[in-house]
Amino acid sequence: MKSRSKQTKACPGSKRRTESDDADLRTGSLAPHVLTPPTLEASIGAEVRRLRKSLDLTVAELGLAAGISAGMLSKIENGAISPSLSTLEALSRALNVPISRLFAETEERRDCSFVKAGSGVRIDRRGTKAGHLYDLLGHSLAGEIAVEPYLITLSKNAVPYTNFRHGGVEFIYMLSGKVRYLHSDRSYLMEPGDALFFDAAARHGPEELIDTPMQYLSIIIYPRRD
Repeated sequence: MKSRSKQTKACPGSKRRTESDDADLRTGSLAPHVLTPPTLEASIGAEVRRLRKSLDLTVAELGLAAGISAGMLSKIENGAISPSLSTLEALSRALNVPISRLFAETEERRDCSFVKAGSGVRIDRRGTKAGHLYDLLGHSLAGEIAVEPYLITLSKNAVPYTNFRHGGVEFIYMLSGKVRYLHSDRSYLMEPGDALFFDAAARHGPEELIDTPMQYLSIIIYPRRD
């Protein structure tokens, strides 16, 4: 009898995973993909625009101060042209910064903050005197968005405090204990594993301390001011 060679049939819709497939794996976040680093022209233009706006100057005003046309300055800020060294020197003088400052955006950095267990920085914030202890677990070093992750501990002698108000948004994750937490005109019973995410501009804070001591994570996110 002739032996038949066995052939393996692929399941419908299946395919062999490749390295490129693994590279495409993402978390469940809706955050955009990391962008391709900008060109030198685009980086210089972005820094010129940022410095101009920080001085509250219009394109026409900065162009006049630097001795270049508003149209050329607009092209520089949009990364459409490569400015000469003399033009960059004129812009740096008009902006009152060293010329090296215009290249700041070309130095790509990816910041990281690492904090060992038990070594978070104790921070004094509103409510500290009410028995609320704040340990800063890290911080964003640069970028347009500031992030402050806190481990908050409420001791047995802590008292309710519901007058927190600040810019940005806040995320709270309950670790231990039980609290009724107020946000605006509503309160939420929070136990270990519960989470609350809210607009921090509204009045908020622990309204009723049911089971102390307690701990929860508080992550505050807000736009950084230039």
